[in-house]
Amino acid sequence: MSATIKHIDIKGVQIPVIFEEQKSLPILNLQLVFQNSGYIQDNNKSGLANLSSKLLNEGTKELGATKFAEILDENAITLTASNGFETFVVELSNLKEQSKMGIELLTTLLKSPNFTQNSLDKLKTMQTGSLKRKENDFDYVSNNQLKSILFKGTALENPSSGTIESISKIELKDIENFIHQTVCLENLIIVAGGDFELKEFEELIKPLLESLNIGKKIELKKVELVSKKEEKTLIKDTKQAYIYFGSSFNIDSKDEENYKAKVASFILGGSGFGSRLMEEIRVKRGLAYSAYGSISINKSHSYFNGYLQTKNESADEAKKLVKEIIQDFIEKGVTQEELTAAKNFLTGSEPLRSETLSQRLNIAFTLYYRGLEPDYSKKELEKIQSLELTDLNKYIKSHDEINNLTFSIVRK
Repeated sequence: MSATIKHIDIKGVQIPVIFEEQKSLPILNLQLVFQNSGYIQDNNKSGLANLSSKLLNEGTKELGATKFAEILDENAITLTASNGFETFVVELSNLKEQSKMGIELLTTLLKSPNFTQNSLDKLKTMQTGSLKRKENDFDYVSNNQLKSILFKGTALENPSSGTIESISKIELKDIENFIHQTVCLENLIIVAGGDFELKEFEELIKPLLESLNIGKKIELKKVELVSKKEEKTLIKDTKQAYIYFGSSFNIDSKDEENYKAKVASFILGGSGFGSRLMEEIRVKRGLAYSAYGSISINKSHSYFNGYLQTKNESADEAKKLVKEIIQDFIEKGVTQEELTAAKNFLTGSEPLRSETLSQRLNIAFTLYYRGLEPDYSKKELEKIQSLELTDLNKYIKSHDEINNLTFSIVRK
């Protein structure tokens, strides 16, 4: 990785800066990442982080959404806010010559967001309409139902976009409080790159940083998951069955054996037509057009999940088969042929994941955020390449908790 990690002192707070100088691109790409501030902080107001990010996309109170957007368009500046589960992100990109204006517009936006009742009412109407349309998106319904069972009583129980009921209860003061607590120096990680030297970039961004409150550091809450063998079926007028499944996968984001999970996940359900799930469910039995499964490793939580769609009359057979495939995978492990194919693909495709500036910055941020060394990706590939079959199968066998599958099914 060519990104460097430095710190800028602002008001006594050491702000991490993940930066890559890219002279061949006369641009600025900047992300203000506020950690531990995504919809993990929604609490009893599901959809709050998502609605707050949407309101930041409504321009300033003085200019309003339309005028602010016109200024951005006229100067080829992109400025957007978004949220994940653990992070709240404000991103700016522009040509280098427009960088000063871009930073000024971002500073103005964060100083005076369009906190008006009209803006909020408009967003709530749009969000409610979107949620109503999603009632017939049965992939969305089944996936949300799965998470509501798997993560019951945690911040992951509810969807990022909230529910029609929860959105109706969010008030302007809730969003103001969320933004005030989230957008502060103590929670900030800066991710940036472009045609700048680091010192030049620091001078450019300092006025923006000095305009932010110091705030209070938000600590990350761990999401505990202990899956059980459960099933919930929702009856709808569907043309096929939507089957989502998941279970615990007990691992930490800094675990030194995560590379084994990556290989196991690839072989079980992440490699398309070469995966166990796809081979057994689609190729051999023709029960589904596609079937996927993966191990998701995050700082706050990790778990195994997957999905497939099949004919309504084949739902029970497909569900039974998923259980058998995963149980067989845990008990017998993988073959040498599968391991060799996984090694070849993972090591061969890795350069494609770091071709662009944004890809490299994203990788550098992820490693830093998880507390891993900047050269972790290189070491991980070396470990994958030297991984022995017996070691991988021993590792797979040690994670028999994924047999405790929870199923969420939407069918006719």
